[in-house]
Amino acid sequence: MAITYQTIDVKFPKIMKRGEITRWIRQMVAKYQQRVGDIAYIFCSDEEILRINKQYLEHHYYTDIITFDYSERGIISGDLFISLDTVKSNSEKYETDYFEELYRVMIHGILHLCGFEDKMPEDKKGMREEEEEALAALFINHPSEK
Repeated sequence: MAITYQTIDVKFPKIMKRGEITRWIRQMVAKYQQRVGDIAYIFCSDEEILRINKQYLEHHYYTDIITFDYSERGIISGDLFISLDTVKSNSEKYETDYFEELYRVMIHGILHLCGFEDKMPEDKKGMREEEEEALAALFINHPSEK
């Protein structure tokens, strides 16, 4: 069971050490009494995420993340496609640090795999609270990364 990091059409982002990110993700999954299976982060461009969105979801718009969930029986598995272009534009739009926005999107996908939804306003609020808590846990251990 592994967490992997790949790219399509983009340079790999300068995230903190992969081992540290992997530990953080494992801690967050364990918090919800689940285990990590195979999770693939695929960092890509806007054009690639749009292609995936059209092909698999029949959506014709850009997004920051698409999560394909293969989880079963408490083992979290999935492919998480993240558009670095949209993460960058969102960080500018919301006036947040690029890497903070990237880590937020990374954990957002994990929260979906853990069963959190964000379609309804009350669900969005709960998702945002969980994201904030997860980011706080990451930055407590790595304050220079914020």
